[in-house]
Amino acid sequence: MKIAGDWLTRAETQAVCAAFAGGGYRAFFVGGCVRNALLGQPVADVDIATDARPEEVMALSHAAGLKPVPTGIDHGTVTVVSGGIPHEVTTFRRDTETDGRHAVVTFSDDIAQDAARRDFTINALYATPGGEVVDPLDGLPDLLARRLRFVGDPHRRIAEDYLRILRFFRFHAWYADPAGGIDAEGLAACAELAEGIDRLSRERIGSEMRKLLSAPDPAPSTAAMAAAGILGHVLPGAVPDALAPLVHLEVPHPPRWLRRLVVLGGSDVADRLRLSRAEAGALHTLRAGIAGTAGAAELGYRHGRETAADILLARAALIGAPPPAGWPNDAARGAAARFPVSAADLMPALSGPALGQRLADLESRWIASGFTLPRSALLEQP
Repeated sequence: MKIAGDWLTRAETQAVCAAFAGGGYRAFFVGGCVRNALLGQPVADVDIATDARPEEVMALSHAAGLKPVPTGIDHGTVTVVSGGIPHEVTTFRRDTETDGRHAVVTFSDDIAQDAARRDFTINALYATPGGEVVDPLDGLPDLLARRLRFVGDPHRRIAEDYLRILRFFRFHAWYADPAGGIDAEGLAACAELAEGIDRLSRERIGSEMRKLLSAPDPAPSTAAMAAAGILGHVLPGAVPDALAPLVHLEVPHPPRWLRRLVVLGGSDVADRLRLSRAEAGALHTLRAGIAGTAGAAELGYRHGRETAADILLARAALIGAPPPAGWPNDAARGAAARFPVSAADLMPALSGPALGQRLADLESRWIASGFTLPRSALLEQP
């Protein structure tokens, strides 16, 4: 079987492969780029595996006029920039020591050893520079069947890096067939080793949850996380019940991971997932909006159309009822509305807190009128 794609045949990428071949070394595309190409999905990042050692990768890249950057050279990784395009090049390797977060690696000349240290069979697929698929672990049938399985013993793979527990659910959401269920052996191993999640940095956990909740439908995987006791380690108090209804209501609106996160609930979410200040603020706005009673038009006016949609869809999913009829138009109308009164209209008669209160009162009346009261009528209000 062969893969194809503009990313594979472009001169910049082939130049990287040619640099290793010219030095007598092998180079294979590996992981996500091969997986996605086989599934007909977009390829964003290009990873290359080689039997060249990192210092040889550096030397060969320099000699070919490319730019090598030692981004993870102790673990065998060099980012080779060709024509402005980064290619992550990693030497074949095998793990010799692991502590559940980091690994000590030994470089190898054997592609099978390199494949054996990877997490899932669908990620242990390689391809030659010409696109011919190389499958050391028989992962291709799993990919074509949309079946997610750990490489080898799931317990051992997880013990090498506990983040693989979360990656199991993330990759299931993105690549597995929901009708096929979830791999029982992998799920059991995740449940047994769930306490290992507590050893992970919150930045790594947050990154995985962003990716999981950005999947087309993360509800089955998230429900499995909860059933296995994983979700409670990530977000204590989180409940996945409203996620499936939300995904259903979202059609045809684009999925947004924060909208999905808010319906899970949980405590200390911003800290546990290391949300940015902007993300934490957005989450607070969503929670306040869901708990409030403002309608679509007011939410659109106060927060904009996208945030209004997030609030209304999440609120509907949580209460188990559809959002109000015509809400997209109402939210858009509110987002386009402009309050016709300014502080200058009330000064100098009012100032300080009294001025702020008067503006707020007039704004509330204007919103209640459906944004129809003109400036003159508002200023005449007692």
